[in-house]
Amino acid sequence: MTYRVCFVCTGNICRSPMAESVFRARVAEAGLDDLVEVDSAGTGGWHEGDGADPRTVSVLEEHGYDGAHTARQFQSSWFSRLDLVIALDAGHLKTLRLLAPTPEDAEKVRLLRSYDPDAGDDLDVPDPYYGGLDGFEECLEMVEAASGGLLAEVRERAKGQVA
Repeated sequence: MTYRVCFVCTGNICRSPMAESVFRARVAEAGLDDLVEVDSAGTGGWHEGDGADPRTVSVLEEHGYDGAHTARQFQSSWFSRLDLVIALDAGHLKTLRLLAPTPEDAEKVRLLRSYDPDAGDDLDVPDPYYGGLDGFEECLEMVEAASGGLLAEVRERAKGQVA
């Protein structure tokens, strides 16, 4: 049985594709490819069908990650097939929980930075879209910092499904 994780930001061209790429790499490094499926989406459909922002691609590839991506909009019907929905900021968290068809589905939604023990009280990954390349670098750092904790939880849950 496959454990499915979806990262969600606003337009699915900056933060969530970055988180998807980094986490997919962590899953592969951990040898969990056959147990865990990783994807991403946006709360809105403005960029549906577009690739990731060129700055996202640049930063990902510079750090050895895959930059290939096609944006799409998150659909409420996906909750039934997803095990974990990872929001990149509190606005996404609220939107996704409102979209959830059941209370159980709403419980699947978590903030990415809640998996970073050093994150402190501010669990939002800031939107780098309107800034410079340094914002994308900062975004990558936050995503990488949270990926270890998320991987630990997903590994436990995915292996629990197989057992």
